[in-house]
Amino acid sequence: MIDRGIYRRASAMMLGASLLTIALIAPAGAQELAATPAAGAPEAGEVVVTGSRIQRRDAATVGPLLTITADDIAKSGSVSPGDLLQKLPSAGVSLNSNGTQGTSYGASSINLRYLGGSEGSGNRVLVLVDGHRWVDAVGQRGFRDFVDLNTIPMGMIEGMEVLKDGASAIYGADAIAGVVNIKTIRPFDGIRGSTRMGITDKGDGSEYSATLNVGKRFGRASIVLSGSYYESKAIRTDARPLTTTSLVPVTAPGTSPSGLYILPGLSSNGYFGTRPGFAGSSAPIALNTPGTLYGSGASADNAFHTAALPGDYYNTQAQGIYSAGPSQRYGFYGRFDYELADNLNFKFEGLYNERKSDQLFSPVLLDIGGTAGTVRGFYIPNNQAFNPFGTANGVPTANALAFGANSAFRVRKVMTDVGNRDNIQDVQTWRIAAGLDGSFKLFGNNWRWDAFGSYAKNSIQSTALNGINYDNLYLALGNPATCAATAGCVPVNLFGPMTPAQADYIRFTTRESNYTELWNGTINATGTLFNLPAGEVALAVGYEYRRNRGVDNPDAIANAPSLYLNNALYTKTTAQTRTATRGSYDLHEVYGELSVPVLKDSPVGKSLDLSLAGRYSRYSTVGGKATFKGGLGYRPVEGVLLRGTYAQGFRAPSILELYQGARQTSFQGSDPCNGGAAANAGKPGCVGVPAGYNQANYNLNGLIPGVISGNRNLRPETSDSISAGVALTPLHGLSITVDYYNIKIKNAIASQSPTQIMQLCAQRAGVFCELVQRDASTGAIINLLQGAQNLNSIKTDGVDATVRYDFTTGVGRFGAVVDASWLGSFRTVSPDPATGGTIVDDRAGKGDQPRATYPRWKGQASLNWDGEGANATLRARYIGSTTDVVNPVKDARTKAVTYIDAEVGFDVGEGRTRFGIGVNNLFDTQPPASYANAPINYDIYTYDARGRFLYARFSVKL
Repeated sequence: MIDRGIYRRASAMMLGASLLTIALIAPAGAQELAATPAAGAPEAGEVVVTGSRIQRRDAATVGPLLTITADDIAKSGSVSPGDLLQKLPSAGVSLNSNGTQGTSYGASSINLRYLGGSEGSGNRVLVLVDGHRWVDAVGQRGFRDFVDLNTIPMGMIEGMEVLKDGASAIYGADAIAGVVNIKTIRPFDGIRGSTRMGITDKGDGSEYSATLNVGKRFGRASIVLSGSYYESKAIRTDARPLTTTSLVPVTAPGTSPSGLYILPGLSSNGYFGTRPGFAGSSAPIALNTPGTLYGSGASADNAFHTAALPGDYYNTQAQGIYSAGPSQRYGFYGRFDYELADNLNFKFEGLYNERKSDQLFSPVLLDIGGTAGTVRGFYIPNNQAFNPFGTANGVPTANALAFGANSAFRVRKVMTDVGNRDNIQDVQTWRIAAGLDGSFKLFGNNWRWDAFGSYAKNSIQSTALNGINYDNLYLALGNPATCAATAGCVPVNLFGPMTPAQADYIRFTTRESNYTELWNGTINATGTLFNLPAGEVALAVGYEYRRNRGVDNPDAIANAPSLYLNNALYTKTTAQTRTATRGSYDLHEVYGELSVPVLKDSPVGKSLDLSLAGRYSRYSTVGGKATFKGGLGYRPVEGVLLRGTYAQGFRAPSILELYQGARQTSFQGSDPCNGGAAANAGKPGCVGVPAGYNQANYNLNGLIPGVISGNRNLRPETSDSISAGVALTPLHGLSITVDYYNIKIKNAIASQSPTQIMQLCAQRAGVFCELVQRDASTGAIINLLQGAQNLNSIKTDGVDATVRYDFTTGVGRFGAVVDASWLGSFRTVSPDPATGGTIVDDRAGKGDQPRATYPRWKGQASLNWDGEGANATLRARYIGSTTDVVNPVKDARTKAVTYIDAEVGFDVGEGRTRFGIGVNNLFDTQPPASYANAPINYDIYTYDARGRFLYARFSVKL
């Protein structure tokens, strides 16, 4: 579990930092509030906006750009950059849940236009901090290929810019769907602190966060120190009706603490007096109650009964599973600026961030046997200490039953005696950076240059508690003499309650680590080449070097071959195995960007501006590629801007996609062969599946066991993006923007979803079933293969629209914003190995796959009021309806939802102190039920299940 001492250490460190800085600030006077430009900063009015390397006095861009200010962040009700960005209508499925369904494991991502890789990874969105690259994420089961936004402390963030347009020619690879640029706090004098705490109206899911920033400018130097802390508590699945029970109907008794036993030899047994079929494959038996002590001799069977519904129904969802797990983060950021000369400035930055998170799962659902069960090859001799039907329980040798490795015995049991499985992550992020910048004269014009270098490392130590060591279980169930001769071996009771010593002997803890590293260096220059009648022709040029590295160290014991089982089929433990991975690549890039004013105050229009950019990237893995971008902005009259862009994109395969070793996992999905072959007569891939089969009765709540792996034969993907729109400012304070986008990715690197793989197998059979392996006797899927490949293409288009109106009245200032996105299409085109043609899957408007909801409409709106010493905010967020899989319990639709938030705040002491109270999800709107997302029953990457959340916040400036 999470170390409570982190809070004390974080608080002490933040307090120490504040006291140190107060000592520095005090002589200058603590009342100074207004920040002045840093030494050597660009002249007033010049800014560098995301989407361009050129410094401009006019920040109205030809590309669709969203700016999020510090005030927007404060009024957003969000406590992390991921939480804020994922509410944008243009954001697709993104990692944001710390629960037990999904693969975030405490990480957070941003996925624009739904173009991120599987599970909302966001690997086609470029995340920058002050225009520079950030280190890739790490995870519980290997490193990642996207930026974890939870590695960026909230306190260091002053604002954000989101470019919803391709920008590979300007920023390099990964900027296919867009760019997020996070801007850090600038030099200032004083102390700025804030804190926020909240809890759901159900009394769970509490949150506490705090930031403390201190700054001091003295002479040519300035220093900024920032500390951030965040802590959240868990929400259990049984705390909300929607997540308490899986929507998938239970059609047969499942695994429970009472066990489910198939024991050949007990049917029609004269010694025990059992009836025909007792403990047979079609009539497994269970203990009368969990922990029942069976009688001795011939009465042993009296403790068991033939399992049947509803009496033997057991809901693993209600056994302490986290819908949202606890998390703690604390981070420290420092920046030192120094003016070395009139035209030469130096800066140094350092960052440390740590996150601890965990996810609590149900206990292991054991399924072992001789020639039956998920893991086969076990045996229980007739003299094993806890065989109820053996000699150790008083049964005569002639009547004692043994369950051999060559018999079809099977034991299924929820291992409550071993305890709930618990995955724990400890993620540490380090970053140091330094830069120089200055100005010079060229062609008689002012130019600016900068040089920057950074090194960053993201590392994780992960632990998975309360697994099962199959080798130890084999010894503990097997020959008593062998167990006695093996150091530490303790015979185990699978037919009744275990002792702590028994549980300890078979318990297994997985310990793993992985890390990513980034070396990054850039040199840039920008300035005016010459003047045209319409204005300055500006140029930006630069060079960038980058090296990315990833290393994954899986648990050596979990990945070692079993000593007793067939290790070609089975693993040594219940831990999911994977191959150790390490890989790296480096690249060199050069770019140029040109801004040309074509017209200004002309009879044919107010202005016409052209922007051009080109970039050449040379990768050590896939070679070189040039990309280009062009944009045009035309103002026919004042207040009307017509804009459009064309951009080429390029993304080389990531280290993860290239080198990831094969790893086991559990996929979420609905088996299209449920019910058996007879119930699916039109599906040739279901032939041979027994009648009444239901995947929900196997593995963990029907999750699909499978393997994911990298592919060293991947080719780079390229893209073509078009955007066209209009920006109107018809009135003072009123702006309206409408932008159309169309993006096509060729050779797209992706994996077909488990649901797609299963559906293709069921509907087409043949080569499509080579990726789906079923148990010949039960029909259960025992392995599904999923790997990265170059698909033919991904095509998407849609429209973004924003209306913003700010106005002042006698009672204060009002601001209203409506932001909406319409998804026109999202087509994945993949090769059809059966026909040589293609398979087209259009996801727009669909939600029939786990954690993959693509509503056509999304939007958000806000209304702000700022009065004399008080303010109020009302926010709304809309997620449109989608399809669901056809199912027996609800309609095949996932309903639209609207979340409403509200906040009121008050200022004291001329705005130096502010406090506010608010509520997120005012009307306690729950996620729409989704059969495709069983057993959690909703898309955790799109909706929020915590319900109404009350909070209070306080901030101060000194």
